[in-house]
Amino acid sequence: MREDLLKFIPEFNLIKDSDLKEKVLKVWEIALKAGNWEVKDLQRMPFTLLIEPCPCNMIEHIRGVVNVSVNAADALRGVYEDKVKINEDCLVAGALLHDIGKLVEYNEENGKFVQSNLGKLVRHPISGVGLCYSQGIPEEVMHIIASHSWEGDRSKRTPEAIIVHHADFTNFEQFK
Repeated sequence: MREDLLKFIPEFNLIKDSDLKEKVLKVWEIALKAGNWEVKDLQRMPFTLLIEPCPCNMIEHIRGVVNVSVNAADALRGVYEDKVKINEDCLVAGALLHDIGKLVEYNEENGKFVQSNLGKLVRHPISGVGLCYSQGIPEEVMHIIASHSWEGDRSKRTPEAIIVHHADFTNFEQFK
């Protein structure tokens, strides 16, 4: 499973802290098992159920959000230098995990992806934090997950959370 994750989502290798990278991969493995998914299912899984038909799969969306986030951080540092403090590992980990809750928010019924019962009751930012908490993911990363969607609109987002929030919507709005 881990080899497939690294093959399909090479951005895991952008995390320099080996302990954090290991925890992020472990959360992905747990979420896949919890949802009864295999890594190859992510190539068919829509990144959202709000767009029908969804032209983009979960792997493409995760990779898109990570890459937009990293490039935005590079641009900000390039212009503002040390005036903007961004923890690159937290940023990448948060971008990789921002939609991890969708692996328990979705089910597949008769070849169609639908909301699971849990997904009807608890949206993916909350279930995602739950999956991460159990593996000791840093609070700063869980903050990114919790605040990346509209649930975080009333919270004070960290610089990393601001970037991932906008990267997520930048990727979503392209297909809306």
